[in-house]
Amino acid sequence: MDSTRLVIAFLWRLPTRFILDRTWRLPYKEFVTMMIPQMTVPENLPVFPLTGVLLLPGTILPLHIFEPRYRNMVEDALDADKIFGMIQPFAPQQDNRPLPGADKETTPDLYKVGCAGYIEQCEKLPDGRFFIQLKGINRFRFEEELPLQRGYRRVRAIYTEFPDATLAEGWSCDRKQVLEALGEFGRAHGMQVKPEHAERFSDLELVNLLGVSLPFHPAEKQALLEAPTLKEREKILVNLLRLGAGSADPGEDTSPRTLN
Repeated sequence: MDSTRLVIAFLWRLPTRFILDRTWRLPYKEFVTMMIPQMTVPENLPVFPLTGVLLLPGTILPLHIFEPRYRNMVEDALDADKIFGMIQPFAPQQDNRPLPGADKETTPDLYKVGCAGYIEQCEKLPDGRFFIQLKGINRFRFEEELPLQRGYRRVRAIYTEFPDATLAEGWSCDRKQVLEALGEFGRAHGMQVKPEHAERFSDLELVNLLGVSLPFHPAEKQALLEAPTLKEREKILVNLLRLGAGSADPGEDTSPRTLN
């Protein structure tokens, strides 16, 4: 395995249920390059609620779309601007259906902050399912949820709070601290971490890829998403790595955690 693939092995670990059963034929360096698309984002934004999935501006998220309502969402996005948002339900759950015992007409509450993404690649299967590759554009906050459209949820998105295209200006991360914390996390979880392979990644790539790829609790991923600055995201990441180094399997723990 070449060194770039080894970097991907520890920097790009998506939860098993979201790994595609086919390979996108992209050069590995292109796959991880943090190029944030510069495009107009819609005010009325379709959203795909999914627990434990983090999309950040510039990162890439592969998705298998199989529910009819979200097939509708992808079809509508492809016919328009190819943009929809990823957002987490407030209460962690396996999917975005009503919680057990809830009225069938209710829908799970959502966090108020998500990330809009652009469909870079799409493959529609004969049975109507989609394999798509979504690239993060800009975070958003919403205060108002719109009526359902063809079964999927939509929000009125506000982007002004998050100047993501210029967020990295004037910032550099403490790579030594980040990689030391990653090493602690790796040793606690039986992962082989080779810090020298991270040298080819920019500071933005390093922090964001670790944030989206490692098995943090959904609330912890939300904290990474909502960090107002990259310095704050870096600080949260280091704290999470150190916290995770003290647990045999943090992915199994669904209790809320607090970062100080």
